[in-house]
Amino acid sequence: MCTLTHFAVTHEPAFALNTPTFETVSTIESCTHEPLFQVIPAGNGFFHIREKSTGLVRGFRENHNAACALARSLESRIELLASEPLR
Repeated sequence: MCTLTHFAVTHEPAFALNTPTFETVSTIESCTHEPLFQVIPAGNGFFHIREKSTGLVRGFRENHNAACALARSLESRIELLASEPLR
């Protein structure tokens, strides 16, 4: 099973003491964007990597961990292209 992927979101509040001597500062940084790709089961031992905006399948893998890795790779490529200056 895939763990600690970019699809995971924490929903637990930050730890804070209810005493007036301590300041309560939120230390959890929320995710600023939704994932661009989803890993979905596509049969016996196969997983599709689906682009959320278009619904198109952009790849597939036989292993869930490999599918999650491919989804992260595709997303990082898109982020790299978006961060490059226009020519």
